Amino acid sequence: MEILEEGVGEIISKFDPEEHRRWARENKSRALEDKTMSIKEAVSKFVPDGAYIFFGFFGSRVPMALLYEIIRSRKRNLSVGRGGLYDLDILIASGCVKKFDRGYGGGFEVLGLSSVFRRAMESGQIKVIEWSNTAFAWRLKAAAMGIPFIPIRTLMGTDVFKYSAAKVVKCPYTGMKVGVVPACYPDVSMIHVHRCDKYGNAQIDGITTFDLDAAKAARRVILSTEEIVDTETIRNEPWRTDIPYFYVDAVIEVPWGAHPTNMPHLYYMDEEILTEWIQKSKTPEGVEPFLDKYVYGVEDFDAYLELIGGMKKMRYLRNLELLRLAKG
Repeated sequence: MEILEEGVGEIISKFDPEEHRRWARENKSRALEDKTMSIKEAVSKFVPDGAYIFFGFFGSRVPMALLYEIIRSRKRNLSVGRGGLYDLDILIASGCVKKFDRGYGGGFEVLGLSSVFRRAMESGQIKVIEWSNTAFAWRLKAAAMGIPFIPIRTLMGTDVFKYSAAKVVKCPYTGMKVGVVPACYPDVSMIHVHRCDKYGNAQIDGITTFDLDAAKAARRVILSTEEIVDTETIRNEPWRTDIPYFYVDAVIEVPWGAHPTNMPHLYYMDEEILTEWIQKSKTPEGVEPFLDKYVYGVEDFDAYLELIGGMKKMRYLRNLELLRLAKG
């Protein structure tokens, strides 16, 4: 296949499909095993320093309880693959992230831009490889399909392509120019879901984005869930199982575990906390007090929820989400 153009970006995830398949056959059990564990146990067991991590959804349904534990555990030299808002911002600010496969990053949409991301990128604290959201999703799709790359119709002719690790090739069938992107195999995918059983059969209400592909592509999958339900609840509606158990390595029940991001159909994002972060993180001096208060200064996620207002705050955010749904 003739390569016509190529970006200057680095490929920072494993991308050998055959090696990944061999590893999965040898290390992933298909037995129905109870995979429930604590947040600390899951992070300690499956998130080593230097790991490439993916955490699902985009500014919504983010496994924040897991990310806070990663920060408290002072994990270092992580690579991150996805777009990101507050979740990515706080990981960078805490010194956990070294490299970033960027689908989106650097902004809080209507709430403003990220000072942390700008400082980290301009200073060289993190290395950024550019991708579009679509291109990154196709990279996970390629890994889920067990192929080393996948052709796409995006990126070509843009500066995003220039700073990615994509290539433009001559199609062997038509002779036309086609973009190709490499498969992305995370060491760990962390996904927050609405409910699952103790084995890891998970249901997601609303849009699933590319969570199933991320689960298929990853070595290890950690699910945090709003609730653990009986397996019979899952089996009564088998068509609603978005992530089947045999991809999953850990299940953690964490009600409100996406706070302060949005959990579709359950609770709205906490704009008060997000705005506080945006204001304080404008300077490096403002970052540490925020982390000390909300991350290092609490023992676990339950203590964090009490600090931000407990059930009174969460009922308020739930009502906001119900109001949003009612308005359509």
